Amino acid sequence: MTTTATGGSEVSLLPGELDRPAEPPIRTMRVAEAVSAARQILEVEGADALTMRRLADEMGIQAPSLYKHFSSKADLELLLIEDALFDVGDVTHRALHDSGHNSTILSLLVTYRAFSLSHPNLYRLATAGPLVRQRLPHGLEEWAGNPWFVVTGDASLAQALWSLAHGLVILELDDRYPPGSDLDGTWRAGAAAFERAVVVPATS
Repeated sequence: MTTTATGGSEVSLLPGELDRPAEPPIRTMRVAEAVSAARQILEVEGADALTMRRLADEMGIQAPSLYKHFSSKADLELLLIEDALFDVGDVTHRALHDSGHNSTILSLLVTYRAFSLSHPNLYRLATAGPLVRQRLPHGLEEWAGNPWFVVTGDASLAQALWSLAHGLVILELDDRYPPGSDLDGTWRAGAAAFERAVVVPATS
């Protein structure tokens, strides 16, 4: 396959870039409503506020009714993580094709930072603790992380670059940098360091 859908458009795949995985089966109307309401609670009020009782109240139903659709809160959270991976995958794959005046690595980092800081509670849910990856749609996790491989061409460098980005995001979310820190400069420095580490194939 030579094209991939990113945000509703089709573009030619870059070397090493994976095609977007197939969407999972369509959710029932009630499940979709619950996931949407849960995401709203999570994004606005934080993880502690997201309980099955709070979600039921938001939906105007009794809490036991939710267990007709989810065996546990963990099942609901897994769908939120699934949505988060599709969302971050879409924006980071798009960043590979629309880097503007930035290098591709910097474009990826800037885009990842913006998405993560805009959705801090969803980001924490999707990246903290063990991941029940065997229950995710086939290929989703690999595709969502694929942009890091595309810009480095090496699995270990890709994992290191994502780890850098994740650490920077968490420290920024936790407000752990000293006052007055030039965080834009920190992200640019990280990009520059990895650009030096990436081996560019020789051209004839």
